[in-house]
Amino acid sequence: MINQKTYALGSKRSVIREIFEYAKKRGAEIGRENVFDFSIGNPSVPAPKEVNESIERIVATTSSVELHGYTSAQGDKGVRDTIATNLNVRFNTTLCGDDLYMTCGAAASLTITFHALAESGDEFITFAPFFPEYKVFCEGAGAKLKVVKSDDNLQPDFDLLEQSITENTKGLLINSPNNPSGVVYGEEVIKKLAEILEKKQKEFGKTIFFIADEPYRELVYDKDTVVPFIMNYYDNSIVCYSYSKSISMPGERIGYIAVNPKCKGAKEVYFSVCGAGRVLGYVCAPSLFQRVAAECDGLTADLSVYKNNRDLLYRGLTDCGFDCVYPDGAFYLFMKSPEADAYAFCEKAKKYELLLVPGDDFGCPGYVRIAYCVKPETISRALPSFAFLAREYGLN
Repeated sequence: MINQKTYALGSKRSVIREIFEYAKKRGAEIGRENVFDFSIGNPSVPAPKEVNESIERIVATTSSVELHGYTSAQGDKGVRDTIATNLNVRFNTTLCGDDLYMTCGAAASLTITFHALAESGDEFITFAPFFPEYKVFCEGAGAKLKVVKSDDNLQPDFDLLEQSITENTKGLLINSPNNPSGVVYGEEVIKKLAEILEKKQKEFGKTIFFIADEPYRELVYDKDTVVPFIMNYYDNSIVCYSYSKSISMPGERIGYIAVNPKCKGAKEVYFSVCGAGRVLGYVCAPSLFQRVAAECDGLTADLSVYKNNRDLLYRGLTDCGFDCVYPDGAFYLFMKSPEADAYAFCEKAKKYELLLVPGDDFGCPGYVRIAYCVKPETISRALPSFAFLAREYGLN
């Protein structure tokens, strides 16, 4: 009577959402201020003032019919031209508006991209840890997601990648800065990944795409941390972007797909993106927020808050004796569980009202994710509870 795969997805929330819903229930019982909810990546820093100013100006100066009407299916041409020009200035690329497709956030960007590229028997590769919905997006397009382990520093394992690429490989998907680890892939890493993909393209005589999921592109905190733009390193590349994190607009659902104009058959790839958007019903992203995105492209929320949160949390946890991966970007910290079963550890943490996400669904059993996009005082008040939890494991 119904599709059993979609029933299974709809009847059971992701572990992140389960913990988020638990936090709301627990907060109603003991007060939200007494629950230390580190479960979900919901930006806590307000959008830059320019966002609201842009909304007010657009609403005041645009006719109601135009403001609330349809744009082109792939997005307003002026919006796409503006964003493409900005990318060219920032990254020395040669994009034009007709290389961009406006979407309802990065989830839509990735889903459309998988559907645009996937053919029967295709596989896409990503590195663990990875955002769990990648598997849903990929399998929904009829492809297989192959997960490759990272090295001990959660950087790509090049040897394992080479061994994993086969004649069925359609693309490599990376996420840097990474959710859930906060790890950034530097220039030498991107160069090496591109080199491997080039080698495998020649070996198998086929196009292999390099796809970057970049909702956290601007969220880096140290001066020497740079997020390379993959189009400068590999021609057959696609960038999936969202404004949800950079300018704190997750609820407005706005982002884009950018197809590298140097890609083999770039126009065919772009038209397939447009067709996939049509098949999925992902046409004409929110009109108002397309315009806001164009006006605010390149801005960020106050990243100093996240940097201070990161520094406070990382220092506090390591002082307690926990083993943490230093996060260069995004707003997540990946911590080793002091016991092999991360689910069991997260359950013990609940005794101290600490809500953490086990790393199993991210492809990394034995770790937990801590989202530090919270108010600074939440971290300050939570650290004594982390200390009590550490003592329970004999860490300090």
